[in-house]
Amino acid sequence: MRYNEFKQPIGDAKIEFKQAFLPNAQILEGQYCRLEKLAQNHIKDLYDYFSTEADAPNWTYLPDEQPRDFQSFETYINEKINATDPYFFAIVDKKTSTALGIIALLRIDRYNGSIEVGHIHYANVMKQTRIATEVQFLLADYIFQTLNYRRYEWKCDALNAPSIKAAQRLGFKFEGIFRKHKVYKNRNRDTYWLAMIDKDWHQNKLKFEQWLSPQNFDELGNQVNRLMIPN
Repeated sequence: MRYNEFKQPIGDAKIEFKQAFLPNAQILEGQYCRLEKLAQNHIKDLYDYFSTEADAPNWTYLPDEQPRDFQSFETYINEKINATDPYFFAIVDKKTSTALGIIALLRIDRYNGSIEVGHIHYANVMKQTRIATEVQFLLADYIFQTLNYRRYEWKCDALNAPSIKAAQRLGFKFEGIFRKHKVYKNRNRDTYWLAMIDKDWHQNKLKFEQWLSPQNFDELGNQVNRLMIPN
């Protein structure tokens, strides 16, 4: 513990910290997928997945309502294409070159080295696949290794159990619940707050790489060993 001249405890010195960089990647390449800066050429693929009745439950905890026609969906995606914070990516399956989802980096605080992942929307066919995990690996590695962030946040509605479970599996640690944090879709949101810091990522990166290895999957694509990251 460090103390100042008044014998008060103070935080660790970060004299060597240089402010982080703004996200600007056009492509983040993985083994099974790539993240591409969201663009108009992704709209048709995304509409085919996100406009269906089967996808309706995936909109419950998103801030937006499900668009009912292509024109409104195109407007919805174009707003995200033009945004810089949030900075949106499309998730593209390398086998089919099809966009299966979107994800964003937001609340970008480069001076304090803090950034958040959000607006996560996976097509149903992408859930519980290698791609779903690799997306998070690619982003975390980009955040900590390339952009020099110290802190990576995940926030969601406290009632969104699948999101909380996914975040904890990926190594985000629970930090608290912000009660009556937001109002959206004419209802209250208590926000479940999780985060990963640079030290966490340096410890857990190898576990992701081992899990994502092709040798960790059988001929049917089932995992041999689970991704085990302590919370």
